[in-house]
Amino acid sequence: MGGPRGWPKAFAPVAGPLLLAVLGTAGAQDLGAYNAVARSLDAAYEARNTSAAAALTQLDRASEAMKQLDPTLRNRQIAGGISDALTGARAALARTPAEVQAQILLARGLMRRALQDQTLTLLAGASANGDAQLRVLAREFGLSAAGAQALTADARAGRLERVAWRLQRSAAQNVSAALAAARPVRSGAAYLNLARATGWFTVVQNAQGVGTLTVTQFTDALGQLTAGDTAALGQSLTALRSGTASLNRSLVTAASTVSTPPPSTPLPPPATPAADPDPVDPAPTPAAQGSQGTQTGQNGAALGGAAQSGTAQGMDGVYGALGRALNAASHADGPTVRTALSAANSALARTPEAVRSDSGYSDLVQDLTAAQDRQALRPTDIQALIGEVGNLERRVAGEPVSALNAASAGVARSFGGWLRVGIFALLALLAFVPLYLLNLAFGGRNTYWRAIAGGLVLLLLPLLLEGLMGLLGAIGDAAGVGFLRSATNFTLTQGAYGLPLWALTSALAIGLTAFGFRGLCEQFGLIGKHTVAENATHQSLDWDEEV
Repeated sequence: MGGPRGWPKAFAPVAGPLLLAVLGTAGAQDLGAYNAVARSLDAAYEARNTSAAAALTQLDRASEAMKQLDPTLRNRQIAGGISDALTGARAALARTPAEVQAQILLARGLMRRALQDQTLTLLAGASANGDAQLRVLAREFGLSAAGAQALTADARAGRLERVAWRLQRSAAQNVSAALAAARPVRSGAAYLNLARATGWFTVVQNAQGVGTLTVTQFTDALGQLTAGDTAALGQSLTALRSGTASLNRSLVTAASTVSTPPPSTPLPPPATPAADPDPVDPAPTPAAQGSQGTQTGQNGAALGGAAQSGTAQGMDGVYGALGRALNAASHADGPTVRTALSAANSALARTPEAVRSDSGYSDLVQDLTAAQDRQALRPTDIQALIGEVGNLERRVAGEPVSALNAASAGVARSFGGWLRVGIFALLALLAFVPLYLLNLAFGGRNTYWRAIAGGLVLLLLPLLLEGLMGLLGAIGDAAGVGFLRSATNFTLTQGAYGLPLWALTSALAIGLTAFGFRGLCEQFGLIGKHTVAENATHQSLDWDEEV
């Protein structure tokens, strides 16, 4: 996918004000309108994968809800940035889905920034009046139940520095996760990961310890990606990852200084970034996963954080995202599969240092990233990735790895996507050759030969369905045609429902072929009671008449 060329320019009017933006006066947002805008944008993100018209409908709803939200946004620069992003998303509908989705990611990042800033300002004046805002913040930043409780407890105790630190650390981790998933290649997945990192950085750009990182660096990288300058993009990604890692380290160091802050010292609004270090429960919809996909990791000790949850707990977010991918793959929902894989990649980037330093980590990241760009994903592809995650986890724990998991990962890496589709389509076509030759040689007049031919068809049925339906499903996935994509569900290898059908067709095939061969044996006198005269008569018949 050639990345949209207009998006970095469209972002430029927003980036400048964000660099100098200061928070507005205290005031609560219209949370009902905020939630309506968020839901519509998330739905538009999901819908654009399959239908520009459906995405436009959701963007229209978001624009209507924005009219109610806008007057309650105190920072007019951020409000203008959200409106500009909505306008940019509508304008991009005629172009690539990634451009629309990138604008949505930007709008969602600015919305979180505005919600965080105004909530902290509100809490500084009346800490008991922000529970509703805190609940929305917890959802928007993907906090777990425990993380949401900790956020509320800090706010009620007046520990606003602690609240801000939680949000800052999570935002920085989300930036790191998105950058870790981005690759210096000109692809839709790389573009969206970089756009997601940019959206999250708008939330945390004013954090202490941000160093020399600026929004401009992110937009420059987007420009390099759209221009196809992969060499410069690789250098930019390295610099961005280094700067974000430094930011995360500074937040880890800051944890001790904000652990017991004076309740009477509210965090100045201009210095309040956004996002939370706690485990993140992925959003329920693919769109929400797209806009918050980097939040889906469980809180391992990412970047040496204070949480010592261990390797197993740190991998929970990866398993959860892959579980959702497997669920989507089992009914041929390709867009949701790829969104969940992006979330798994993000969660993997937030695992403990022991995991990320293992030799198998880079291979797993590469496989996850490659799977996001692959068409015709099947449940076996996701199962292979889960096995690869399991091997990585066992290796880090010092346990022996599964050779079968490793073999499955290698097969999925080389025998998947269009290669698998093409091979099975060819085999399904070739399967008709012996059936044709059988009919040509013996004709269809003999009942027993017809039974044998029917049995062979049933024996070959799984291959025939895999070839034909797999090809139609792959075409539907590539073209974004839902009913064609669902053709894959008619293959017998798609889910557990195929096993009893396979058993039934195999039983029928065995019965038909046994009936046919037994009848031929009787005709040839090999079984049954026949007189010598009868045998002689049988032997005198022409082959054509006999068979």
